Amino acid sequence: MMTRRHALKIAATTAIGTWLGNACMGEPQPRLKLGVASISLSQKPPEEVIRFLKAQNIHYVSLFRTHCPWNGTAEECRAAAKKFTDAGLTISGSAVIDLPNNEAAVRKAFENASAAGLPMMVCTPARDALPMVETYVKKYDIRLGIHNHGPGDKHYPSPYDAWKVVQPYDKRIGLCIDVGHSYRAGTDPAEAILKCHERLYDIHMKDSLAMPHAKDIPAEVGQGHMDIKGILDALIQVKYQHIVAFEYEKHGDIEAGLAQSIAYVRKLLMA
Repeated sequence: MMTRRHALKIAATTAIGTWLGNACMGEPQPRLKLGVASISLSQKPPEEVIRFLKAQNIHYVSLFRTHCPWNGTAEECRAAAKKFTDAGLTISGSAVIDLPNNEAAVRKAFENASAAGLPMMVCTPARDALPMVETYVKKYDIRLGIHNHGPGDKHYPSPYDAWKVVQPYDKRIGLCIDVGHSYRAGTDPAEAILKCHERLYDIHMKDSLAMPHAKDIPAEVGQGHMDIKGILDALIQVKYQHIVAFEYEKHGDIEAGLAQSIAYVRKLLMA
């Protein structure tokens, strides 16, 4: 008869957005929810994005502006999101949305995010806008993941820059750690996950052939210089409950590169 462990291994190859981590036979397995940031497929229409996600058994997607018009109306965002939810997908968040110190712009961003049913908005808020932003977080009950953008970012180059800024505010204001940009900023992404996990609401998963503090050279996950296993181990250690969203920024066959990255992560944690 098939052992429980063998059954779990077989199930892991087909489970939507889930893979198994390191655990003893017979014990509950840690889970991570895998998703895709649709900016990776920004040139493709929603129907093609949906087709790719289903082919990869990915159940979660964060939507780029070409797939949901974050600068449009609430009704447009609701209709765009419905295409994905009607296909059985879960919208985990947005692409990076700027939140300037302008109440009309901030109100519109939250209205659109709410209309699309977002549980979390990835964003880059102006620091002087955070007191105002906090009032909208409380009103709409939407978590924020402040995105770090690496050495060229004047405000949030590393996760620790965002971490320091959010401390006085509502705990729903947290981080989206982009592991590639963290690495290029000279920060150990795994260490940042361990230190900032209490407010960690999104992960952008990628790899790079660049050296720290240098221009990015995107690579398939597992083909670059980054310690992907260490990052995944850190996520499991802190019992991360949100989405690990793959981003693929290398030129060429994007679908093949994304598929290779997803397969690598799943295989790595089956070892």
